[in-house]
Amino acid sequence: MGLLDHKVCVITGGAGSLGLASAKQFVREGAKVMLVDLKDADIDRAKQELNSPNVDGVAADVSKADATRHYIDRAVAKFGKIDVLFANAGNQGPITPTVDYPEDVFDAVIAVHVRGTFLACKYGVPQMNDGGSVIITSSVVGAMGAPGACAYVAAKHALVGLMRTLAKETAKRGIRVNTLHPGPIDNEFQARIDAGIGKLAGGQDGRKILDAAIPLGRHAFPDEIARSALYLASNMSSFVTGSMVMADGGLRG
Repeated sequence: MGLLDHKVCVITGGAGSLGLASAKQFVREGAKVMLVDLKDADIDRAKQELNSPNVDGVAADVSKADATRHYIDRAVAKFGKIDVLFANAGNQGPITPTVDYPEDVFDAVIAVHVRGTFLACKYGVPQMNDGGSVIITSSVVGAMGAPGACAYVAAKHALVGLMRTLAKETAKRGIRVNTLHPGPIDNEFQARIDAGIGKLAGGQDGRKILDAAIPLGRHAFPDEIARSALYLASNMSSFVTGSMVMADGGLRG
């Protein structure tokens, strides 16, 4: 038996590095997965890679209420009520001092991370089975500061507050709510951040700067973080709620 046999899982940001790695593990453990991402082409690519009848996908702007209701309704119509809601969609802005940070980019980052997760929970939780799991992707910077990333850091901290509130509200239904806090991951999303860090540091290698600060000495592989998501999705975490689950190689300290 798989850890997620017959469980219905919705993953936003499902075509990205962590989302797709998690979807692979969820499907391997018996889940039915609805992928949500911004572009049809990325959804199609992810579905082809997963190559499973237990996977569907839909393009949606997670910051929009109508789009959120649509992907939730599609998941329920296709597979049944939801057991795992993985709010994982994210975007990023430039690495630049707060006084220079573009206002429109700040708003866009908050919209995807914070509003997008709020909407996923607002419309997704009523369609969940009792005893389910909500996983919210925060970040190591959701537990610390980081120069040059005011919008991203603010958004990731805000998700912790949303998680703690929702965990209290859903406990009576046995629904667990936790944030997952990855450190730097070896993927394209992080590579852009690394480049910005390097530029802010006067042209140094941003990846090397981060690796030197991580006690385990390296970026994570997407599969490693996906295993933490699987833990939170499954009954292995049956008594874990309201928690910040760190998967950062010791970076926070």
